[in-house]
Amino acid sequence: MSDAMVNLLLSAFWETLLMTFGSGIIACVLGIPLGIALHVSKPGQIWENKLFNKLLGSVVNIGRSVPFIILLVAIIPFTRLVVGTSIGTLAAIVPLTVAAIPFVARLAEGALMEVPAGLIEAAQAMGAKRMQIIVKVLVPEALPGMLNGIIITLVTLVNYSAMAGAIGGGGLGDVGIRYGYQRFDGQIMLITVVILVVLVQIIQSAGERLVAYVDHR
Repeated sequence: MSDAMVNLLLSAFWETLLMTFGSGIIACVLGIPLGIALHVSKPGQIWENKLFNKLLGSVVNIGRSVPFIILLVAIIPFTRLVVGTSIGTLAAIVPLTVAAIPFVARLAEGALMEVPAGLIEAAQAMGAKRMQIIVKVLVPEALPGMLNGIIITLVTLVNYSAMAGAIGGGGLGDVGIRYGYQRFDGQIMLITVVILVVLVQIIQSAGERLVAYVDHR
């Protein structure tokens, strides 16, 4: 393999990391509060609001139901509005983030549902306000589950970033398609797949250790 191809793969690897973690961080910042809002607004919860919960749940479900490859194309005007272009690594972060936000929201909601109701009742009995219950009871207790959801999201984003390469998003997917598939270079195709598999394994392994560290249950 030539030095030029090695440099290309290294550059593509960093682009994949940027797409994955850039979109993952933004999706968590926006998606986790959405998940909290979904949970606390349910019937019987501390901030019950059936109409709000139904509307927000519908929006999240619509976001989750759109196939990513269609989303990539459908929000090109929005991507151009945000970053000024629809091609490249930064442009790919926009649809990746949009796809991940509802995914993170539902995973966060699921983690919060695992918090025992008795803890919330005990906090209410001690006079804790709703925001205090969220910050000091719900989120800390659900943190291991939320972190596990973030790991799942990052692994999914690695796969999505490879798909984004099909329409000029850059990264390892772009290299695999342009140099591996279109030029019938099986070696490049294999190398890109191996790198992606190793990256997923590293994320999964590091994430599991982090979850075990914060889980004191």
